[in-house]
Amino acid sequence: MPSIFTQDQRLAYERDGFVMIRSLFDAEEIGIMREAIEHDPQLRESLYDRKDSEGKATRMATWNHPGDSAYGLAARSHRVVDTMEDMLGGEVYHYHSKLTAKEPRVGGAWEWHQDYGYWYHNGCVYPYMASLMIALDHSTRENGCLQVLRGSHLAGRVDHGVLPGEQVGADPRRVEQMLKQLELVYAEMAPGDGLFFHANVMHRSDQNRSDHRRWTVLFCYNAARNDPYLEHHHPQYTPLVKVPDDAVKTAGLKFADADDTYFRRNFSNPPELTKRF
Repeated sequence: MPSIFTQDQRLAYERDGFVMIRSLFDAEEIGIMREAIEHDPQLRESLYDRKDSEGKATRMATWNHPGDSAYGLAARSHRVVDTMEDMLGGEVYHYHSKLTAKEPRVGGAWEWHQDYGYWYHNGCVYPYMASLMIALDHSTRENGCLQVLRGSHLAGRVDHGVLPGEQVGADPRRVEQMLKQLELVYAEMAPGDGLFFHANVMHRSDQNRSDHRRWTVLFCYNAARNDPYLEHHHPQYTPLVKVPDDAVKTAGLKFADADDTYFRRNFSNPPELTKRF
């Protein structure tokens, strides 16, 4: 099946590094995915916190293979995978997915970073990588929506290191210069909206200072030809079996298999990312 991008959206991705698709998943689909993520025992057992410099935390879960859960089927759907293959110029595989949950009033910030700032150190030689963020709730400036710097992917990979708190982020001196030159975009989203973005796009999010939670799920992909040369905590090339776009509705509420072992439970930064800014 073809990419869902129009020609103008494809050009915008090359120019800006991201494209927003409204109602990528409809209300029924996002309702099924939300309920699955909220109640999946495997996922709930794998939740962990990452704190910001003020000690406020984002709750997260990370899994390496999509499987057959409702949210895994979404990650394998033609509308997503075929678009990723258009973006990355050929066959892709599922690199990992994650839940980012900012609870009301206590959800933490996430500092400026590029995903490839981490993934480069996993043995991924080229930035032939991208992510899709899907809003499970309304994502607003008040509850900590994603912020992106338009065109920042064209600057290439920026050095990353340890920032105050528990997070690894981009060199603040480089970020300061980018903020002077590039447009800051608040990616406000309604449930079901999807933001496709390049692995070198600089992005961050604020604390949730509202009375409403902000949950999003991210599907991350790597080009098959960019198979990491290092074994690490995310998978090397693994063929991805696509499913029809109606798979979420057809399967209904479905959790990860009980014997799945692909949820990550141990976390550490690569040795190269221990430098402090």
